[in-house]
Amino acid sequence: MNIQIFGKSKCFDTKKAERYFKERRIKFQRIDLVKYGISPKELQSVKNAVGLEALVNWDDPDTAILKYLAYDADKLEKLLENPQWLRTPIVRNGSRQATVGYCPETWKGWE
Repeated sequence: MNIQIFGKSKCFDTKKAERYFKERRIKFQRIDLVKYGISPKELQSVKNAVGLEALVNWDDPDTAILKYLAYDADKLEKLLENPQWLRTPIVRNGSRQATVGYCPETWKGWE
């Protein structure tokens, strides 16, 4: 497994995801989403796995602008500019499998 956890330093669900993999002694790479962001290719692979709607933290009032953009490419570009609008944690297993949020039932199938 090649696990990457994209998260925010003060996100409770990100900490729970890290603890899940630590308890099972599964190595992972942690990336601070606000500090380092996410690459366009990585964001596209996560979008393909979970869908665009699941990626966005709609509780943030600033994300309302995304509803007025017609094309997914424009929405992804805005998300790359504003990674704090993404829901966390984003957990990737290789390039094809990904989850958004705390999803231990899905991660169990990856083991």
